[in-house]
Amino acid sequence: MTTRIMKTKLFFIFFLSIFTIQTISSENNPKWLEKAERAVFSIITYDNQDKILNNGNGFFISSDGIALSDYTTFKGAKRAVVVMSDGKQYPVTLIMGANDLYDVIKFRVGIAKSVNALSLASAGSVGNDVYLIPYSTQKSRSVTSGKVNAITKVESKYNYYTLSYNLDDKMVSCPIANSEGEVIALAQKSTSDKTISYGLDATFGSSLSIGILGSNDANLKAIGIKKDLPDEESQALVSLYMSSSIMSNEEYTELLNDFVSKFPNSADGYLKRAENEVRTDKDGSLIAAADKDLASALKVAQHRDDALYNTAKLIFQYLQTTHQTPYKEWTLDKAISDIREAISINPLPIYTQTEGDLLFAQKNYNDALISFQKVNKSNIASAASYYSTVLTMQMLKSDQKEIVAMMDSCINLCPKPITRDAAAYVFARGQIYMDAGMFRQALLDYNTYYDAVNGNVNDLFYYYREQAANKAKQYQQALDDIQAAIDHNPKEMLYRVEQGAMNLRVGRVDTAVKQLQDAIKIDSKYAEVYRILGLCQIEQKKKEEACANFAKAKELGDENAQAMIDKYCK
Repeated sequence: MTTRIMKTKLFFIFFLSIFTIQTISSENNPKWLEKAERAVFSIITYDNQDKILNNGNGFFISSDGIALSDYTTFKGAKRAVVVMSDGKQYPVTLIMGANDLYDVIKFRVGIAKSVNALSLASAGSVGNDVYLIPYSTQKSRSVTSGKVNAITKVESKYNYYTLSYNLDDKMVSCPIANSEGEVIALAQKSTSDKTISYGLDATFGSSLSIGILGSNDANLKAIGIKKDLPDEESQALVSLYMSSSIMSNEEYTELLNDFVSKFPNSADGYLKRAENEVRTDKDGSLIAAADKDLASALKVAQHRDDALYNTAKLIFQYLQTTHQTPYKEWTLDKAISDIREAISINPLPIYTQTEGDLLFAQKNYNDALISFQKVNKSNIASAASYYSTVLTMQMLKSDQKEIVAMMDSCINLCPKPITRDAAAYVFARGQIYMDAGMFRQALLDYNTYYDAVNGNVNDLFYYYREQAANKAKQYQQALDDIQAAIDHNPKEMLYRVEQGAMNLRVGRVDTAVKQLQDAIKIDSKYAEVYRILGLCQIEQKKKEEACANFAKAKELGDENAQAMIDKYCK
């Protein structure tokens, strides 16, 4: 028994000789300690009800307020403050990266002045003396020394230290420094062995950043404090795009401002902020700011033509809506001038398409046609560009055959079979065929449209197709379609009159009379219904009643009623 006790004592003495934990008296403190301790602070986090959530430690790693601490202290926090050794408090303004696996977080503190910050050492070695720098508000300070017992790797390039420290809770997340006062690690407590602790490589913490999918990161979403943007501009732009659909306007506006601050030489930041200002403007107050952002984009743009193109597009977008007090500097002339300068720098077809759109809006149809025709000969020719050409030709009252041929070219560029996205072009060609007297072709296009949208059509569609079927002498389809139009919109008198006229045309006079009389019950002031009813009564040899209805139609303003009176009632 005595021998066993002696062995235990000898082992304990040996253990202490290797894992010595010393609290150095203030007289023997390292020279760098006093300055280093001013970089260490306490953290208080608050929940959604603004109640204290957690307390912890942290330290600055850059003079502009960037700091490290443990993720656990921040999880679930709505806000956080740091308490300096002099008792002053400052808010945590930005989360810059987090890793819950290694329990570390990087953040920015909102402090205007330069702060004392700890330098980071590239690595420590086994056996090195290390010092834990505590958070202290006392004038008499002390530092706890220890040694590096072992080193393993984190993500193949960072160190994870096993240290000869028995940490209490008040020491967690304090910095571990080498003999030169450089930080090698963030202190982490052991959950199983009180005689040792761990240190996570401080350079691992400093390397943290927000990734491209930061807005969906569960660890970051668990913290209510504002998040940083990715450090890479291209990733930050993707993050902006993704955030626009999930953030409130206020949050997205703040994110745009952050992007501009972080990437002041990025034209994209100014352009996106200008787009948001135009989109959210209610009373014209934001347009001057948008104009200023566009000017800034042009100033810093590496590709001036792209900035000019986006400027012209945004002005055009603004001009397409009505404003109580229009921003006088934004005109079609300015937009056209900008897009033409872009074309002079780099004649991309997409710029020419925009030029055509602007000229069309200016009603300069001849020049617009030239622009659209150029696009149709380019590598971005599409159904859309051909349809723009068709619309311009219609405004110029071009030959109907040429318009039909251009519309055929438009449809030839659509996918086959016709998809929902391309269905609108087929419908438009149906209307053009109607204008050209090509009724059977129009009916085929309307049928194709119906199939492409899986029958999800409204009453107006059925009316248009009824007109084509009627002209194509497809009377049963015409009757079916006009009934469908009425089923969708029972109070529309145009459809009811057309239904009566169709039944009259196919010899169903009695049916037509009943339908027209039912229509009068819906609206007794609709003039045309009386004229068509009169025509039905002529077929029924009821001249007196017919003439009375022709007279009623004339009284209500039907311009064609007099011709019926002259023909049947003299």
